[in-house]
Amino acid sequence: MSAPNSTAGAADASSWDGDARSAVRLVAGSPVRPDLLRAGIEIRLAAGWKTYWRYPGDSGVPAVFDFSKSENIKSVAILWPAPHRFTDESGASIGYKGEVMFPLHAVPENPNRPATLRLAVNYAVCDKICVPARGEATLEVARTSSSHDSRLAAAEAQTPKQARVGDASPFGIVMVRREPASPYQRVIVEIAAPAAAPLDLFAEGPTDDWALPLPEPVRGAPPGRRWFAFDLDGVPPGVNAIGARLRFTLVSGENAIEVTTILE
Repeated sequence: MSAPNSTAGAADASSWDGDARSAVRLVAGSPVRPDLLRAGIEIRLAAGWKTYWRYPGDSGVPAVFDFSKSENIKSVAILWPAPHRFTDESGASIGYKGEVMFPLHAVPENPNRPATLRLAVNYAVCDKICVPARGEATLEVARTSSSHDSRLAAAEAQTPKQARVGDASPFGIVMVRREPASPYQRVIVEIAAPAAAPLDLFAEGPTDDWALPLPEPVRGAPPGRRWFAFDLDGVPPGVNAIGARLRFTLVSGENAIEVTTILE
């Protein structure tokens, strides 16, 4: 691992910290306003390697980001761009290949003083094998224009937009229903979307100890609709799934939405 950049000063990016498989750095964006700073965590991956979304699927480990040693930073909100589904002999996983930018919205303690982000991240990267990775980066978030604004804006645009069940423009989740008569209480998610639109759907439980299967496309939907289904499996022992708040991420090309609904 290369040494993290501890004297980033007014630069708009830290140095890379990593190895031949992967590396991480911080980049700064132009501030939104004095009390809201923009930045990003960039991870680059060698060809064939992948890293994971906040819910990794059948295998993998999501990244854990730590900003606790930052200076003059009250809070950091991390945005997760829409992920991709990968399928191999170990099952289906959810994540990213090539490079990924996680946009950050940071709130300074005192907007009139300099603010410095100090990142420590633990993550996993996989090709034929999976290996743990760690990176560190330090960056003073200057309140000036940045050469990374367009890339941060593109990453923010790939972050799923909040939506509700029933919203269907230009695509959306119109219904989530449970089939209690099926052996595994199958859940059907009905989606409104053009017939040729590429779609993928991911489901998450209300807490990290849920491990729901990846929804799969199924036939039988009426015209103008698409169905995805998954068995209500991976619920923590002793937990009743009925009444739980499930989060769905629907991805169509470069567009994505996020819907949270109660399982009736």
